[in-house]
Amino acid sequence: MVHARTYPLWRDLAMSEDLPGEALKTVIGALCSPATGPAGGFNAQADRWREEALKAALPVLLARTSGKRLRSQLLVQADESMLAALAADGTVTTGDLPAILRHRPVWPGLVSALARRPDQVDAAIGLLPRLSNHEVERVVRDWDPDRYTRRKDAAPVPPLPQKLFDAVLEACLAPLAAYLLRPLPEEGWEAVSLHARDWSLELSGRDAWAMLARCPERWPQLAAHPTFGAAVQHLLLDRAESQAREDAQRHAATTSDGEGPPTDSTGALSEDLLRACLPALCLPELAELPNPEVTARRTLHHIAGRVRGNPRLASLAAEQLHATADALVIRGRLLDWVDKQPADYEFTGRILRLIEDLALLSTNPDHLAAACTHLARLDQPAVVSPVPSPGLTRVLSNLDPDHNRPARLLERHSEHRRAQTLATLAANPHTSRTTVAEVLNGLHPAELAWITEKGDGPGWFLAATAAVPVPEEEDQGVVRLLDDDELAKHPDPAAVLQSWLDSPAAEDGGLSRSDIYRAVAASRHHTVEHLRQIPADEVLTGHGPDGAVRVLVEHCGRSAGRWEALAAAMSFGYDEKTVSFGQLLDSLDHTPVRRRAS
Repeated sequence: MVHARTYPLWRDLAMSEDLPGEALKTVIGALCSPATGPAGGFNAQADRWREEALKAALPVLLARTSGKRLRSQLLVQADESMLAALAADGTVTTGDLPAILRHRPVWPGLVSALARRPDQVDAAIGLLPRLSNHEVERVVRDWDPDRYTRRKDAAPVPPLPQKLFDAVLEACLAPLAAYLLRPLPEEGWEAVSLHARDWSLELSGRDAWAMLARCPERWPQLAAHPTFGAAVQHLLLDRAESQAREDAQRHAATTSDGEGPPTDSTGALSEDLLRACLPALCLPELAELPNPEVTARRTLHHIAGRVRGNPRLASLAAEQLHATADALVIRGRLLDWVDKQPADYEFTGRILRLIEDLALLSTNPDHLAAACTHLARLDQPAVVSPVPSPGLTRVLSNLDPDHNRPARLLERHSEHRRAQTLATLAANPHTSRTTVAEVLNGLHPAELAWITEKGDGPGWFLAATAAVPVPEEEDQGVVRLLDDDELAKHPDPAAVLQSWLDSPAAEDGGLSRSDIYRAVAASRHHTVEHLRQIPADEVLTGHGPDGAVRVLVEHCGRSAGRWEALAAAMSFGYDEKTVSFGQLLDSLDHTPVRRRAS
């Protein structure tokens, strides 16, 4: 048993130049054996001292030890960072790999460190298949792990071998290239929610792009590669332009004058390189995916995203884009109207995205007319001006005196999207002006105001908007909620509250609907009849608790049955579907009392 206090001595012995070879086995055994206490059990504190002593002596011991058994005994004691550092300076070599890999899997830092020696590059490349896909790129990223902490007088790191770079690049491109050859959805994909399945396809692997971004001079050559060319084309179309913009913004943020580097007006990809990427533009590999109602919409959205990121594609590949848009609409039956389902919270957003994509890519008048019809069928916005808050109103008035205008209120909950999308459709010269005018006639007054104020669209569209007759109502379709002081000035405050509840915004207005319920429940002018019309959960969860308590006490009175029924209704999910406060009260005489668990 080695005494804990002697570990510094064993460390000094291990590092002594005069230590004879015959003593190595004994020294290594002393430093590698777990520390024990006086009674023979494991001593955690002493073992930490042993580990520190071994860590300091390990480089010297490995440099002096050639026997496989003794080296293995030492290597198993080292952590990944130390092994990588020893491999980088040549103390650990490929000959030690069997001993190392018996106890731990391959990690990127080990591959990078081994490849520092020219005679070990091939062996390091041979380890790449043993890394996980997300770890391969780190071999290049970790080539110089100490780049931020290295001292100025330290030896420079040798350049990354081109052979290793190429191997890592190919290993990162391989998963995407394999997917493009057989792009079937993963098992269980159909069970993913409609919301998640509606987003753009993920063809731009981060690791593969990180490698490509390091060698822009090779992009033309790689885009024509017989094996990886399609994968490279997809990556360049998806990432090159956005990465260039991000780099410019980052440069501008870090420079003292705030100015970015000179930008090339042609973008990150030259016209010749863009043309070389056109075979991948419309995602031909995904043309026959199952469930076309979903995949065709996602494919269209992905293509539209590429065109928005690089507008030059609209002219370079006009015929290809138009033909693909038509084919996707037909195959996926994208313009067949399907009524909104109760739990489909992404319905409106999905329709708007589809129409925006068609407005960008399609030249088919029939498809664009159907898109206009879809817009007209979407729900009207619920434009509600909340109850004024003295402090907030004062701040907003100083910053933005027009914050309460109908167009601004429309934007507050992103309810301007329908009008914005119609303007995008109108900008497409193949969209029927007559059809657009028909949609304009059905817009909410606040939507018309938004189009007029934003002034975004062709002249004929703005003129048609101005020509739509608007009801001569002072509020332009806005439900303006008042505080109690303003209500008190009205001859019939209760009637005003009822007008809010009768407005379309209270029927299906999302967040605006809650604003109305909250204002009515919190007002001192409300009556029991007002509360009865509000959803029970709105009344009982804090928007008007005092009024709810008063009504419940009066309604239930001394009836123990009603109180038990109320407890049962509130405990067993009365709000699984929307139930008004009045329906809840009426149900108390008919709700069976449920036995509670004791």
